[in-house]
Amino acid sequence: MSELSTAKQCAKKMWSGDKASKALGMKIEIREVGSATASMEVRDDMVNGFDICHGGLLFTLADTAFAFACNAYNRRSFAASGNIEFFRPAKLGDKLRAFATEDHRGRNSGYYTVKVHNGDNKLVALFRGRSFSRDEPLLPEENDT
Repeated sequence: MSELSTAKQCAKKMWSGDKASKALGMKIEIREVGSATASMEVRDDMVNGFDICHGGLLFTLADTAFAFACNAYNRRSFAASGNIEFFRPAKLGDKLRAFATEDHRGRNSGYYTVKVHNGDNKLVALFRGRSFSRDEPLLPEENDT
C-alpha cells in the first residue's frame, strides 16, 4: 500500500468512530501524507451571545485536522499539547477550512501547524499542536485479517 493510501485508510478508520466531528458537520480531506483538511459551516447552534462562532469550536475544528494529519502513518497518535490564536471572528454561515501541515515528525512525536480560514480565505485562527505516537498500529496488521 502506498503512503497516501495508508494515510487515507487511517483517516477512514478514524472517521468511522468520530461522532463528535460528524455531529458538528465536519468533512475531512486527505490529499497528502502528514496533512489534512477539516471543514465545517458555522451553524446557529455554534455561535455565542455575540453571533460569533464559539472559540472552543474553532479549536475543535483545528484539533480534528491535526488529529487526522498526525495519524497518517499507521501509528496511534494523540495530542500532547495544543494552542490556538484567534485573528478574526467566524460568523454564522461562514464556511471554515482548517488545513493541518506537518512541521516535524520524529520517532515518537510530531509538530503540526493548522491554519483556519473562512470562505473569503482570510485567516481566522492559527493552531499549533504536538503529537505523541505509540508503537501501536491504527489499522489491522495484514496477519490479523
